[in-house]
Amino acid sequence: MSRNKKAMKKTAKKTAKRTAKRTMGRTIRNLVVILLILTLGISTAFLSYLHFFASADEPLSGDWTASLDVTEQAAVMAFSWLQEIEGVSVSLEDIKSYMPNLTIQVNLTFEPTGHSAGTFQCNVVPESYEACKQTAYEAFAKEFKELLTERLRMAGYTGSMDEEAIEALVTETFGMSTDAYLTAYGPELLPSLEDLQAQYDGSGTYEAEADILTRQFEDGGAVATRVESYIRKDSSLILSEEIGSVPAGFSSDDYPVMYTLQQAAN
Repeated sequence: MSRNKKAMKKTAKKTAKRTAKRTMGRTIRNLVVILLILTLGISTAFLSYLHFFASADEPLSGDWTASLDVTEQAAVMAFSWLQEIEGVSVSLEDIKSYMPNLTIQVNLTFEPTGHSAGTFQCNVVPESYEACKQTAYEAFAKEFKELLTERLRMAGYTGSMDEEAIEALVTETFGMSTDAYLTAYGPELLPSLEDLQAQYDGSGTYEAEADILTRQFEDGGAVATRVESYIRKDSSLILSEEIGSVPAGFSSDDYPVMYTLQQAAN
């Protein structure tokens, strides 16, 4: 093995070890808070608009779809990991520029048994989750390889550093592709599918009255109640936190959730 190649592999391993640190909790929390503050005003204004112009007595029946946006979370998690690479500079904005729009589909169906009551079924679409995860790690890998290239250049490596050469180095060093390595040993860019299913999946009965949606989730013999405010306007349905009643597994940060009507019930 050539001296350059040995140095290249040594640098890659050193970089991977440094990026494996998990001491960035405070940074992540601060970044999330900033992002929430920036979006809070826009979300509040939009909800106020819909509430003012919403139809007062539209039924909820039909098939609805929500797209959970996880772009910000993926960017923050990637940034917290990549900034540990010694000697290179990376910003959250840099990471965002690589991250495409990342969304996970949630389906919600209301089957009416009366004007404002009936049964419902809600589920996270696994195929949508897997596609989103793959896209996120592909973008993450692209930025990682660019930073690795920069670090190798700073270390004095003069060999080929095109994308194929860097990918070959990672594969030889870790025994897998960059995407596979980061997926297995990098940060968790997305919430787990299991966590999302615990939050959204379920079926049971519902009642909708006075802008309050009450759903009874039936799990075997157990029944869990979820109470949320809702706004129905044309083909939009927005569920928001009901004061004093944040569902188990949820936090205020998970609201609002916007659904779009795909097909009205016959």
